Amino acid sequence: MKFAILNDTHCGIRNSSDIFLDNADKFYSELFFPYLIDNNINHIVHLGDIFDNRKFINFRALHRHRKMFLNKLREYKITMDIIPGNHDTYFKNTNDLNSLKELLGHFTDCINIIMEPIVMNYDGLDFALLPWIAPDNEEKSLDFIKNTKALYLGGHLDIAGFEMMKGTVNAHGISADLFDRFDGVYSGHFHTKSSKNNIHYLGSQMEFFWNDAHDPKYFHVFDTNAKQITQVLNPNTLHHRINYDDTRQDYLQYDLSQVENKFVKIVVINKNDLFTFDRFVDRIQARKIHELKIADNFNEFIGSSVNDDEVELEDTTSLLNTYVDAVDTDLDKARIKVQMHELMIEAQTMEVV
Repeated sequence: MKFAILNDTHCGIRNSSDIFLDNADKFYSELFFPYLIDNNINHIVHLGDIFDNRKFINFRALHRHRKMFLNKLREYKITMDIIPGNHDTYFKNTNDLNSLKELLGHFTDCINIIMEPIVMNYDGLDFALLPWIAPDNEEKSLDFIKNTKALYLGGHLDIAGFEMMKGTVNAHGISADLFDRFDGVYSGHFHTKSSKNNIHYLGSQMEFFWNDAHDPKYFHVFDTNAKQITQVLNPNTLHHRINYDDTRQDYLQYDLSQVENKFVKIVVINKNDLFTFDRFVDRIQARKIHELKIADNFNEFIGSSVNDDEVELEDTTSLLNTYVDAVDTDLDKARIKVQMHELMIEAQTMEVV
């Protein structure tokens, strides 16, 4: 038996923008469901964060999600087991009130909502599923991890030592040592794909923010007979970053076909010919793009406590991390970075009404 694994699909992300809803629709209609049909796969395991906003849902986003995903489950006779992720739960201290039970109730004929740690048997293979660990279920969850007889586990886990996104490592959370007894641990939650020993963060299936740029996205298929997981690349991207250095490249000949229907960011490293740079910007703006940002190099404005040679002004997170590193403090800098990252993501996803 083979089953597909999804995680962190975040319906309604970025203020329920049509750009991201269209991108999800393209993923499901052109890649995901055709792959399942072609390979005779009729079951999905979703490892949490099917919805994005933990407090409310945009009706347009919910309508689009029903048409492009939920209705397709019924149409193709595909079933799904799903656990709540942290974005699916209304409160931070309990999973009891969550969007899965409130919004998926009409699809219980094909969707099994899993609220407690459980061992599922997929064609003879025991596969443990662990919902998001909140304060009120932490003791039960940790006991389950230590005592379950299943050798494979899927969850929405907050494990220390793994990248939350490229370049930012989670310094807090559950110790990876707790999972040593498993042959394979597969998790959602962090949006960049990474592996250490038996633990595999699968990463999101789609791009949502600039830190996803040029970070390949996959969905996965687990083979219960071979006891192996296969990644399937999602070729659809939304972000394109250009490191502009006119000492190395002729930008009058730059192929701009790859910026079509993308968020585009020009990171200026060297800009010696202003005429060529302006022409290059004009050429990009003449294309059908979602947005253009220009990140110029403002080294002269950086404080003396920061080593200019180590500063890369490619994105907000990198800049914030650089300044945290430069601050003279006895506080835990890794924890400060994590808190700043969480606040930034919350601000980016906040819906303005």
